[in-house]
Amino acid sequence: MTKAPLAAYPALRLRRLRQADWIRRLVRETVLTPSDLIWSMVVHEGEGQVPVGSMPGVSRLSVKDAAKAAKEARDLGIPAIAVFPHIDGAKKDAAGTLARDPDGLVARAVKAMKDAAPEVGVMCDVALDPFTEHGHDGVVEGGRILNDATIERLVEQGLAQAKAGCDILAPSDMMDGRVGVVRRVLDEAGFTHVPIMSYAAKFASGLYGPFREAAQSTPQFGDRRGYQMDPANAEEALREVALDIEEGADIVMVKPALPYLDLVHRVKERFAYPVAAYHVSGEYSMVKAAAARGWIDETRVVDESLLAIRRAGADIIITYFARDVARRRS
Repeated sequence: MTKAPLAAYPALRLRRLRQADWIRRLVRETVLTPSDLIWSMVVHEGEGQVPVGSMPGVSRLSVKDAAKAAKEARDLGIPAIAVFPHIDGAKKDAAGTLARDPDGLVARAVKAMKDAAPEVGVMCDVALDPFTEHGHDGVVEGGRILNDATIERLVEQGLAQAKAGCDILAPSDMMDGRVGVVRRVLDEAGFTHVPIMSYAAKFASGLYGPFREAAQSTPQFGDRRGYQMDPANAEEALREVALDIEEGADIVMVKPALPYLDLVHRVKERFAYPVAAYHVSGEYSMVKAAAARGWIDETRVVDESLLAIRRAGADIIITYFARDVARRRS
C-alpha cells in the first residue's frame, strides 16, 4: 500500500480525529471484541467454587460450575475456554498418571462443558505439572527432566483429552519435538480435525506464581529454566516457533504476553500465522492488586493492556479477564 505524504501544520491537525468519541471510534485502528478472547479457568474435583487468594475474582470451579461457565461464555460471545486442573495432592504421583485418565477430572470437565454449550470450544493443557508430585512438566530422573520419555506421557494425555471431546490441544511443556509426535498420533487415531495450539515461546517467567497456587503446581525442587525459555532470548524464540510450525502446530503462542510484545509482533510479522498470547496470572493479579489500592482504574488498564496485545499482532488472547471484558461489550 502506498502511503500518502503528510501535510504540515497548520493544514494537518491530527487532533481533529480525536475531538469526540464518535470520531475516535470511526478511525480506531485496533478493536478488541469477545471473539478475540479465550477464557482461562481452573477446575477442581469438589463441589462449588474455591476462591484463589492471589487472584481476586478467580475461583477454582467444580465440574458443574465449569458447565455453567461454558453457557455463560456462549451467551457473552466468548468463543473458547482454556481449562486447567487442580488435582488433590494425595492423588499425584511421580509419573503424573492421572494426566492420561480417560475418566479423570479434565475428561469429565470437557464432557460437561461440551454437553452444556457445544458451540464453545474447549482448549486443554497438555502438560504433566498439575499431576506430578514434584510439580515439574515431565518425567524426572536424577533431578533431570527427560525429554523423550516425557513426550510419551504427553501423547497419552493428549489422546485422552481428544477422546473426551477437547477441541484444541495446547502442549505447554516445552519439550523438544512434542508437537510433531502429538500431531502424528492424533492423526493416526482419527483426530485430524483437532488443532494444536503450541506454547511455542514459553518463557521462564516470574509471572506464573498465582496460577501455581490456583493449580497447586509449584515445583518441589529447582525451577523450570531447564526447559522453559530464557527471557533474554528473542532469536531462539523465533526458532522455537519455526520448529513448532514445521511439526504441525496450527496456532503458536507467546507466553507471557505484555513483557514479550516484541516477540508477539515479530512472530506475526515473520510467519503470518495465527498467534496467541497468554495474559498470565501474574499480569492479572498485578492489575487487581493495584486497582484494589486505588492506584489505577482497573477497567481502563485491562482494556489498554489487551488492546496492546492485539495491536502487537496477537489474533487470540488467553486471559482471566475474558468474562469481565465480554460483559462490558455485550
